[in-house]
Amino acid sequence: MEKQTFYLAGDSTMADYPPKSYPMQGWGNKLHLFIPDSVRVVNKAVCGRSSKSFIEEGRLEEILQMIKPGDYLFIQFGHNDSKEDAERHTSPWSTYHRYLRQYIDGASAKGAHPVLISPLCRRHFDVDGLLINTHGDFPRSMEALAVQEKVPFIDLCGRSAVAFKEMGDAKSREWLTWLRPGEHPNYPEGIEDNTHLNEQGAEAVARMVADAIIKLNLKIG
Repeated sequence: MEKQTFYLAGDSTMADYPPKSYPMQGWGNKLHLFIPDSVRVVNKAVCGRSSKSFIEEGRLEEILQMIKPGDYLFIQFGHNDSKEDAERHTSPWSTYHRYLRQYIDGASAKGAHPVLISPLCRRHFDVDGLLINTHGDFPRSMEALAVQEKVPFIDLCGRSAVAFKEMGDAKSREWLTWLRPGEHPNYPEGIEDNTHLNEQGAEAVARMVADAIIKLNLKIG
């Protein structure tokens, strides 16, 4: 019997990376560690994509050609939907919903199950050490759409924000791609990236998603 498959559609915070980018990783690369062996993960997330550009490049259609009844499509967009360029920009309460519905309807038409995931929180603290919301209305808008369409919703933005707040400004860097000059050959000049996870962070966030999947009581395996 063919394995149940989890298809992942999203952006750089979810995507797989080539060895030259290590230790930068997306959480989708680690999800298999926390789900049953009876489930296969196919990570189709791509860096820099929004809910709109992913569709317009034919990437959703590619998934829909493969997805089968009983599979899941996990949909995480928002980081790039706020960009100003026409190729990616969506508005949280209008076009964002319109594009997300294409994922929901496409998966449902194939007998698969769509799951919406709000965008991973950016690690952005103000001078007083308070975490700043950089995603605007996108997480709230996605949750509202999930309620409206009666599809499962994972508030990854909220969950990751709680984790960052608990860790604080300094310790939360341990989950992100922060390297001193000379610390890693892939980043000889160092890097201070508050959006993209490292291996430790990717594993921690994948565990968050897996825990949420369990709480949603999805039909797995």
